[in-house]
Amino acid sequence: MSSSVTSVHVTALDAIVNVNSLFTLAVFIGLAWNPNDPQNSLNSHPACAPTAAVAENLVAFHVYSFSSFLFSSLVALALKQAIRLSGTTASFHYPAAVEQIVAHVNRTALRVSMLVSGAGSVAGCTFLMLALVNVAQIKLGTLACGSSHTYAAVVPLVIFVPLALLIYVSLVLYAFTR
Repeated sequence: MSSSVTSVHVTALDAIVNVNSLFTLAVFIGLAWNPNDPQNSLNSHPACAPTAAVAENLVAFHVYSFSSFLFSSLVALALKQAIRLSGTTASFHYPAAVEQIVAHVNRTALRVSMLVSGAGSVAGCTFLMLALVNVAQIKLGTLACGSSHTYAAVVPLVIFVPLALLIYVSLVLYAFTR
């Protein structure tokens, strides 16, 4: 595998880790933040109040999201380390030598590992989206109640996030076929 291909893979892995880090921070903030509205100032209909199951799902989806992003990041970091360790005997301490290092990595293992890392990111985004749907239900009223504010918050979320994930997955799969 050429050094330019390896550097592209390392750059892609860096991007996965960076994005996962941002989303992991969002999940931590989401878990620390209490979305309950004690005065119920945003949801004025008692029939639209969410059940305890909605709050339980909120926490569960945050935990699933966190574990998916953590899994994805750890796979990506391990793969980066494997690429670095499989390089030639040139030293990584000298920037000029880094340009000439050719890593010998099993291309199939590289692709599968990157695919697994990407799948973890996709799962994390999906769970984070579901957690945000539950936040909207807690703050604005349940979807079953038919609150226009809840639908206004949730509909763009469930359209744009899967669309972005579809684009991401399509580009990842395209990159693996080249």
